[in-house]
Amino acid sequence: MLEKLLEWDRDTFVYLNNLGIEEYDLFWTTVTNFPTWIPLFILFIVLVFLKYPKKEALVVLLIIVLTIIFVGVATDLTKNYVARLRPNNTEEINTLIRILKSPNTYSFFSGHAASSFAITTSVVLFLRRRFKWSWFFYLWPLLFASSRIFVGVHYPVDIIVGTIVGIVSAILFYNAYTKVIVPYRGLSHP
Repeated sequence: MLEKLLEWDRDTFVYLNNLGIEEYDLFWTTVTNFPTWIPLFILFIVLVFLKYPKKEALVVLLIIVLTIIFVGVATDLTKNYVARLRPNNTEEINTLIRILKSPNTYSFFSGHAASSFAITTSVVLFLRRRFKWSWFFYLWPLLFASSRIFVGVHYPVDIIVGTIVGIVSAILFYNAYTKVIVPYRGLSHP
């Protein structure tokens, strides 16, 4: 069963990666870099401060930062434990794919997918009742995570699991905030 899943994962990756077009390489290499998204992060911070009182906004941002740290640690521990080679480092397929980035770290699971979905889910959970367009922010992690296939560094399962880890982590930290911090500090419900 696992072997069949890994075979599907590899074949799907090769197929999707080869859909990439050279004219879009600059787009995907730009999209895949965190610094490209700094203006979006600034927007998230500004929206939190606009929609929450200052002290509460600081607590909300602290929860989001703790979520990011948790996801980062979980990603690193899992990658080192599972030790799955990235597609760009796998001799069996690296001549069949387009490689635009060449990291040497392990592949499973995608830190880009986990962190981007954790950040976005946290922001959406905190802002959904205060900013009706917050769901639109999910375009970022969808593009960001997809870019990892087109630059040749993550299999689909890496991205799917990373997405799940990010979303579940954000929900857990948000629930901790609403069930522990909000009642304890007498804050308004997000």
